[in-house]
Amino acid sequence: MNFLRGVMGGPSAGPQPSGADTIQKLCDRVASSTLLDDRRDAVRALKSLSKKYRLEVGIQAMEHLIHVLQTDRSDSEIIGYALDTLYNVISNDLEEEEQEENSAKQVDDLGSQFTEIFIKQQENVTLLLTLVEEFDFHVRWPGVKLLTSLLKQQGPQVQQIILVSPMGVSRLMDLLADSREVIRNDGVLLLQQLTKSNAAIQKIVAFENAFERLLDIITEEGNSDGGIVVEDCLLLLQNLLKNNNSNQNFFKEGSYIQRMKPWFEVGDDNCGWSAQKVTNLHLMLQLVRVLVSPTNPPGATSSCQKAMFHCGLLQQLCTILMATGVPADILTETINTVSEVIRGCQTNQDYFASVNAPSNPPRPAIVVLLMSMVNERQPFVLRCAVLYCFQCFLYKNQKGQGEIVSTLLPSTIDGNSVSAGQLLCGGLFSTDSLSNWCAAVALAHALQENATLKEQLLRVQLATSIGNPPVSLLQQCTNILSQGSKVQTRVGLLMLLCTWLSNCSIAVTHFLHNPANVPFLTGQIAENLGEEEQLVQGLCALLLGISIYYNDNSLENYRKEKLKQLIEKRIGRENFIEKLGFISKHELYSRAAQKPQPSFSSPDHMMFDHEFTKLVKELEGVISKAIYKSSEEDKKEEEVKKTLEQHDNIVTHYKKVIREQDQELEELKQRISTLTSQNEQLQATVTQQVSQIQQHKDQYNLLKVQLGKDSQHHNSHGDTLQMNGIQTEEVSKLKEELEEWKNKHELLQGQLKEKDSVIEKLNSSQLEMGATEQSLQTSRFGGLEHSNELQKELEMLRSQIQLQSAEISKLQMENQKLQVMNTAADPMLGDSGATGATSSELEARLEQEIKELKSQVKALSEEKESLKQQLDSSTSTVAILQDKNSRLEREVAESKKEQDDLLVLLADQDQKIAAQKMKLKDFGVAVEDEDDTESGDQGDEDEDGDEEEQDENA
Repeated sequence: MNFLRGVMGGPSAGPQPSGADTIQKLCDRVASSTLLDDRRDAVRALKSLSKKYRLEVGIQAMEHLIHVLQTDRSDSEIIGYALDTLYNVISNDLEEEEQEENSAKQVDDLGSQFTEIFIKQQENVTLLLTLVEEFDFHVRWPGVKLLTSLLKQQGPQVQQIILVSPMGVSRLMDLLADSREVIRNDGVLLLQQLTKSNAAIQKIVAFENAFERLLDIITEEGNSDGGIVVEDCLLLLQNLLKNNNSNQNFFKEGSYIQRMKPWFEVGDDNCGWSAQKVTNLHLMLQLVRVLVSPTNPPGATSSCQKAMFHCGLLQQLCTILMATGVPADILTETINTVSEVIRGCQTNQDYFASVNAPSNPPRPAIVVLLMSMVNERQPFVLRCAVLYCFQCFLYKNQKGQGEIVSTLLPSTIDGNSVSAGQLLCGGLFSTDSLSNWCAAVALAHALQENATLKEQLLRVQLATSIGNPPVSLLQQCTNILSQGSKVQTRVGLLMLLCTWLSNCSIAVTHFLHNPANVPFLTGQIAENLGEEEQLVQGLCALLLGISIYYNDNSLENYRKEKLKQLIEKRIGRENFIEKLGFISKHELYSRAAQKPQPSFSSPDHMMFDHEFTKLVKELEGVISKAIYKSSEEDKKEEEVKKTLEQHDNIVTHYKKVIREQDQELEELKQRISTLTSQNEQLQATVTQQVSQIQQHKDQYNLLKVQLGKDSQHHNSHGDTLQMNGIQTEEVSKLKEELEEWKNKHELLQGQLKEKDSVIEKLNSSQLEMGATEQSLQTSRFGGLEHSNELQKELEMLRSQIQLQSAEISKLQMENQKLQVMNTAADPMLGDSGATGATSSELEARLEQEIKELKSQVKALSEEKESLKQQLDSSTSTVAILQDKNSRLEREVAESKKEQDDLLVLLADQDQKIAAQKMKLKDFGVAVEDEDDTESGDQGDEDEDGDEEEQDENA
């Protein structure tokens, strides 16, 4: 109570006696009354007095009010009065409106002290969380307001109590789903205070589906056209996402970035925006920047940048950027947002380079923005935003850097349109010092970490005046330096020169080639100037140090040793190092080193660039060491550098060789994998064809038996025809037809013998295939030598497929032979002499065909040997195999088609035989028994089998 007495000290702070007595009586009634109505009336009276007599009510009634919350929970009315009274006592909102500025601190202390009393017992906060769960409006709403006020006064302590309370955060999340807007809106305010600077609570709230609910509320309220509720939701989203990598990743993975796109849809008429819409859109842009902030982990930022491009959010932002009538502060924040969305992301940078402004003729957006940057009539914050956008566009973007520098080169200058390079040069040499500084920094970013462009920029020539010869850009920069322009202009030019000369010996040589440059720098450093000029002296010392450190000693008068002797004589080493240290000790240097975005309170503070601070930090130490090194140490260092360069060249060479070998090895592995897969496919094809051959054999045997029976019937009909003496003309026609079928039978029978021998060879090749597969598996990682063996084995498989294709052709011929066999008994109609002549003729034909087949086999063997030689000397084996494999597949398909055609012919033959039988029956010829015909056919088969065996032995 002592600290409360201190607050009450003084005659003006004390309550009126009547008020104090009344509060005491009311507290007694709350504590002692047995009737609920009496207690309710007393609490209502305390509520009415709590605004005017805040201190007295807080001191005397807080304990009684907490007791009411604990004991009278069944009556929602008294609970509501008690919560309202506690809110009036603890909250500073009402008092702040009435208090003057000199007493604001006292009011803050009062609310904080009452809050400390309330949360001293953690059960009070837990009780309050329980009351917030009540659905009754008169309980839930004041409970939400009281808890919000507690968080405002003692945020970290209350957050910790809620965090350890069972389901504490989850119970508060239910407020967002309340159908009563006033409770839902105050629930958003409560969660704002709850999530401030507490990553653990932020994660719990995010995983309780807060993003989904908040985005739904924003959509329901009309996005950027919504009211204060949209603003509160956006502030809560910022609390959840800012500096919280886990929630940012959850937001991206949940596809919530895509739901942000409708926020930035603007119409053609952008005049007359309300203040609330401007505020909402400003917060929306800031929320986008939270996700792609340069301070986030690079991986998280990059993934969010890509998501914003793919969902069209970047395109929507560029539309606002080029729209007319957009308020200046929204335009500035949009430029900053686009800057961070494209920073370091090549895809987004390329898209931004392609954006054109809606002008006639269309101009690139980069050019339009640069025109604003070098225009001194534009607002300062807008010019800073454009500079930041240009820096982000060039950050880690060598392609964009090259495009900017190319607009300065003589061969690419277009006189009909204004280019980015021309605008930068115009700003670099204008009379406005801020334009000089911005253009110099922008041009320095175009050269950042790009030695090639630094050398190309040396070719840029400027026409200073009519009649005078052009001078180089480097020379013009040094000329302006020596003319004693404003400090801001000189600082910008010195930063550009330091960036340009660093890590570029050729640029250093060009700079030293002008005899006026070194005396100017030493003169600037040696003088004792005022505080404003110390920054220029430090930058001159840095530039001279760079000229020493990156000097290749190509100029005899400006070798490293001579420059160091010059510093020793005219400046002094200690003095030089002291002047060099002026840069890093400057207050503006420390501000610029904090973050990439240029943020300055006024144009006069615009001195240093963030990337330049990194360069200073990198070079300050090495330049200090270089100044104190002797000539012998320099020589040793040069030798070490040369040795290291040689070593690096050797390492680079071996890396290149290893890389090439890795590529070759990878290609060989791919070829082996391809060959292995082809081998497996070929083996599967062989297996399939073997099964097809077996099926064809079975069909062949079945058809052979059936056609043998039909042949017996045909012979018996012929005998009956001869005995009955039927008309000779009909019989002669039948003889001619049977003679034709007999000739076809003789031709096919010879081919059948050849195919039987091929079947035997195919069976033996199946065994060879197993060995081929085993050798292929063991040698698949053996490199190029093993792949040649695989190619040979694949060639063997190809020949086997050819044999199998021939086997299919054999089966087709056998089917034709079976058709001919139906008419084989026709010679019985003639005399025995004719039969003998036919048999001898058949044997002669068979022998001739056997000889032809042998010659074909020999030719195929020679062809096989030639193909092997071609495979050994060919580098395109895989392509050849694929071509031949496809050809074989076509042959197999054609063979299958021919087989189907033969089956159709066989069916036609059956029909013809049946028709012949019917004709014989019409002639009255009797048909022989089937057993006799079958035995005769079997005899013919035995004779054919003996002849085939003789052919194979031959």
